[in-house]
Amino acid sequence: MRSAAAARSKAGGLRAISTLVALCAGAATQAHQVNLSTARVELRSQREVLVEVALKGSDADRLAGTHVFDAQKDLVDPAKVAASAAPIAAYVAAHVSVTGADGAPCRAGTPEVSADGDGVIVHSTFSCGNVPGELVYHSTVLTAADHTARQVVLIGASDNAPQALLDDIHTSVTISASAPPIWATMQRYLVTGIEHIFLGYDHIAFLIAVVLWARRLWPVIKIVTAFTLAHSVTLSLAALQIVVIPSAIVEPAIAASIVFVAVENFFSRNVDSRWRVAFAFGLIHGFGFASALSDFGLPANAVVPALAAFNVGVEIGQVAIVSIVVPALIAVDRLLAADRQKPVRAAPLVYALSAVITLLGGYWFLTRVFFA
Repeated sequence: MRSAAAARSKAGGLRAISTLVALCAGAATQAHQVNLSTARVELRSQREVLVEVALKGSDADRLAGTHVFDAQKDLVDPAKVAASAAPIAAYVAAHVSVTGADGAPCRAGTPEVSADGDGVIVHSTFSCGNVPGELVYHSTVLTAADHTARQVVLIGASDNAPQALLDDIHTSVTISASAPPIWATMQRYLVTGIEHIFLGYDHIAFLIAVVLWARRLWPVIKIVTAFTLAHSVTLSLAALQIVVIPSAIVEPAIAASIVFVAVENFFSRNVDSRWRVAFAFGLIHGFGFASALSDFGLPANAVVPALAAFNVGVEIGQVAIVSIVVPALIAVDRLLAADRQKPVRAAPLVYALSAVITLLGGYWFLTRVFFA
C-alpha cells in the first residue's frame, strides 16, 4: 500500500514538473509585450479638437485587417498605408470620440492616415462649437481587444504637455491644460509595473532560476532584496536619462543573465550567496525595466511619483511570483520525498527546469543579437 501511494505521489510530482516545463516553454515566443498606442489631443480655436492617434503597423494590420507592416524590415509600406487608409481610419473612428462632459458628441471630420516609420498616424478633427462645457476625449483603441493594452495621451501641443494613461477601464480624459491628479497617475503606473513583470517572461525566468534550490525564507529574502535594490538604481538612472544604454546591448545581456543563473544550478546549490549574483544582474535588468517604462513615458508633472509607483508595481509583481514559485517547489519536494518528514529538493526537478530556462535564455539571446 505504501509503495502504491508513493508511486502515486511521484506521478503527481512528475505531472507538476511537466506542467511547469510546459508553462515555461510557452513563454518562448514573447519575452516582452508592450501593447501600446499614443495620442496627442489639442484644443484649438473655435473649440476645434485635433486628435492624432499613433499605432504600430502590426497592430493596425491586426485590428483593421490590413497588410501594411513589413515584419522583416520593421517598417510600414507608405504605398500600402495609402491604399489601406480607409479601414485603418474606420477602426480608429470607431474607437475614438470627443464629447462634452454630459456626453453630447462633437462632430467628427474625415480622418487622414499617414505612414510613420514602423507605424501609422491617424489625424482627426472634432468640431465642438455647439457642445458647451468641458470636453472629454474617449478612446478604446487597442484596449477594446486586449485588456493589457494602454494608450498614452498627451494633452496639448508642447513637449511638456500633461499626460494621461488610458486602459480598458479608464477610457477617457478631460481635455484641459491641467494634468490628472497625481494619485490617479500613480495608480496607473503602479498597475502598469505589476503587469509588466507578469508579461516580462525573461524577468520571470530569471527569478525562477535563481531560487530553484531555495528551501528557506531568508535566502529568498536576500535574493529578492538585492535584485530589487539593484534594478531600482538603474531603472531610475535610465528613466531620468542620467545613464542610457541601448536596448541592443541590454536585452541580449538580460538573456545572457538568465542562461548564467540557470546553468549555475547544475554546478552549485549554494543559495545563501546568490544574492550577489541577483544584485549584479539586477543592475542589467533595471535597464530593461526602464526600456519598457520609456514606451509609456513619464508625465512631465509627476516624474518622480510615476517612477516610484512603477517601481513599486514591479516589486509587487516579483514578490507575488516568488511567493508562488517557492511554496510550489516545496510542495513538490513533499510529493516526491520518500520520507515526508525530511523532504529534500529533487535534483531532477531543478535540472529539468534549469534546462528549459537555459534553452529559453539561449533562444532570447540569439534572437536579440541576430534578429532584433
